[in-house]
Amino acid sequence: MPYLALRTNRTIQSELGESLLQALSHAVADGLGKPERYVMVSLHDKSPMLFAGSDAPLAYLELKSIGLPAERTAALSASLCAAVGERLEIPQDRIYIEFADAERHMWGWDGATF
Repeated sequence: MPYLALRTNRTIQSELGESLLQALSHAVADGLGKPERYVMVSLHDKSPMLFAGSDAPLAYLELKSIGLPAERTAALSASLCAAVGERLEIPQDRIYIEFADAERHMWGWDGATF
């Protein structure tokens, strides 16, 4: 189950937030080749954050997934940065993404683990 968390210091109106969540969900599913029904995406706006000593618009994303292939992280970074950058008007050089490959026994769902 891929999980993408987006944290930003921007204030996001609900309509834009819903559109962004949909775009990110599609990007994760496509980028990982996994069914979107397993993808979870969260959005945390208005977070007090600084990057390079500045509170100019920024974003931090965390993508965790079982079997996250290292050879796909560059393409995922490009698609996620583009989606966030365009919709939230954040320069891509102010977006960090952390990728984490989760072990099956460390990820629970439906009362069990994968």
